[in-house]
Formats: sequence, C-alpha cells, structure tokens
Amino acid sequence: MRIAAFGFRSIPPTKGAAGADKFAIELFPRLVARGHSIVAYNRRYPDVFVDVDTYKGVKVKTIRTINKKGFDTLWHSFRSTFDIIFHNTADIIHIQNGGNSIWALPLRLFGKKVFISQDGVDWKRDKWPWYGKLFLRLSAFLTAHLPNEVIFDNVIAKKLFENKFKKSFKFIPFGSEVEQNGETSNILQKLGLKKGEYYLFVGRFIPDKGLHYLIPAFKNSISAKKLVLIGGSPNPSPYEGQMMAMADSQIIFPGYVYGNDTNTLMANAYCYIQPSDVEGLSPVVLTVMGLNVPLIVSDIEENKYAVQDTARMFKKGNIASLTEEINYCETHYPEMIALAQKAQVHALSVFNWEKVTDEHVEVFKNS
Repeated sequence: MRIAAFGFRSIPPTKGAAGADKFAIELFPRLVARGHSIVAYNRRYPDVFVDVDTYKGVKVKTIRTINKKGFDTLWHSFRSTFDIIFHNTADIIHIQNGGNSIWALPLRLFGKKVFISQDGVDWKRDKWPWYGKLFLRLSAFLTAHLPNEVIFDNVIAKKLFENKFKKSFKFIPFGSEVEQNGETSNILQKLGLKKGEYYLFVGRFIPDKGLHYLIPAFKNSISAKKLVLIGGSPNPSPYEGQMMAMADSQIIFPGYVYGNDTNTLMANAYCYIQPSDVEGLSPVVLTVMGLNVPLIVSDIEENKYAVQDTARMFKKGNIASLTEEINYCETHYPEMIALAQKAQVHALSVFNWEKVTDEHVEVFKNS
C-alpha cells in the first residue's frame, strides 16, 4: 500500500512532541517493515524542525507551518492535503486528530481512502478557547461521517461517538513495549539523578495534564525524593511559566527529552505519576506499565481502562487525594512493586505494537 500520514508534529520527535508523535514513530516503521510505503508529513515551525528525509524507512516530507496555537495544525494539514492531491503521494491517507477531519472531504473527492485516528474527546480539553471547542465539536461530526473509517485508541471515546452518531467504529489500542536498541544513556548522570530516587512525569505542560495538582501535591507529601517533569508547552504559555514558578529544590524541569533517554528515565523512576483531567489511551502510561514501574494515575475512565487494578488512583483534580497516594507510595513500596509487576504482565499481553500494526493493515485494506 501507498500511505501518507499527517496530524502529528514530527518523526523523530522534537520540541512539543506528544502521544501522536509516539504513535507515529512506533507504527510507521513497522508498516514499512511489512512492505508498505509511507510518506510522513513533518511540521516545520519557524524555530523548530527535524532536518531528515527518511526515518527507519519512512519517507519524511517537511512542510512549513506557523507558531499560532491551533492554527499551526490546520495550516500544516491544509498544505499536506494538497501536496498529497497534486503530487499523488499516496492512495491511503492516515490522519491523526479529529480536528483535521475537514481535510477528509477533498481527499475523498480525489479518490483517496481516508482513515482518522481519534484519541479522545478533544472539545473537553481546557487548553482550547470557546471557539476552539466549537470547531472541535463540528469536527467530531465530520470525523464521524467523512472518512472511510475512524480508529479509536480507547473504548470510552469510541462508545461516546457511537452513542452520539449511531454508528460503529474501529478500536485499536496503542502498544506498550519498548524497543531495545542497545544504546546506552547517561541521562541520569546528566540530570544528577539516581535510580529509584525520583518521581516522574512526561508530557505537555498544558492545563488538562494536571501539573497544577501534581506539583502542590508532591510538595505537601512526605517524600524527600525529586520530582522530574519532562516536557513543556508546544507554544509559549503563561501556564508553563506558572508551573515553573512553583518549583523548589526538589523539583527538576529538564525540558524536552526523547527516545532512549526518556525510556531510561521511566525505567529508573521510583514511581510515575499521570495526573491528567483528560486523556486518550495514554501511550506514556502503557510504556510505563510495560517497563514494570509503579504508577499513580487520576481516576478518569481512560486511565481506569488502561491500568485496570494494577496501579494506585487518586480523585481527579484533588490535590489532597494525590498527596495521600504519594505518601502511600512512600510507605507501602513493596505493594507498589507488586502492582507494577502485575501491570507489566497485563500491558505486554494486551497492548502490543506488532498487533497494533497488523490491525491497522487490516483496516486499511478492508475498509
């Protein structure tokens, strides 16, 4: 198959990367390994881009976009759509993010098969202003009706769409296993960290990720360990500045970290904390589960689905509840380790990238 893909930021990931980029670097090279050709449309921002033409067999085409939150995705997707049409770069188009569903119309009019990966209920995310949420509600309608198929990575969002639009959609979760590439990482030494001496968060510094719960909850806890917060805001953000202003000597902001360095930080953490208000099926949570690392998550439905009974949960948005769970981790660590071992077995048996790839191939061929 000839496949083109857009809706993520870049492969390999760079500043501002998120779950969509993790998905891209895991799925696309595996599709190439199965004999299919992939053109991945990277974004080039005025100050951030990856200067590559190929990545693990994936052809990378970089197209300029702008630094305006929300509009950067639309502009890049518009340009990618018409590059696909006018240069006939593919027959099958894989789009990440239902906010891009409007581009399914011209692509289908030009005979392309279009598939959209929807990772959650985007209009619930606090990062969007009212007009952004209105656009995403409209996009949800377009997502349900324009593409050949919609693929959900979590059953909660899938059920919501099915109930709302009276249609059936596909479900394919993310994988959890980490590729062993043999590379060594000195990231712990670089950051002055020791194995088992820090809590970890990896993600964007945006309100729906819940850092404004995590930081004060950690400060209120009995822990003498470090809290390491990897990532940042993809666009200049007052929220990011507010979070950094809450830091003290226990809290470390290393910025963006990728690849084997991120996996090393996860594998050596005392505990990983996911405090989100809104998530899809989090690829970070699945990766942490696969690495046999203790986990604390907010009790939103998507997290409950992912971890089942293999992690500690706190009440969403409740700082005191999160503080209690951090204290529990400090005083009941053997129980946390037992849960982590259970989580690893669950994750590696249910969430597997090779299976994910095979299921995408099946959907692309038969829908």
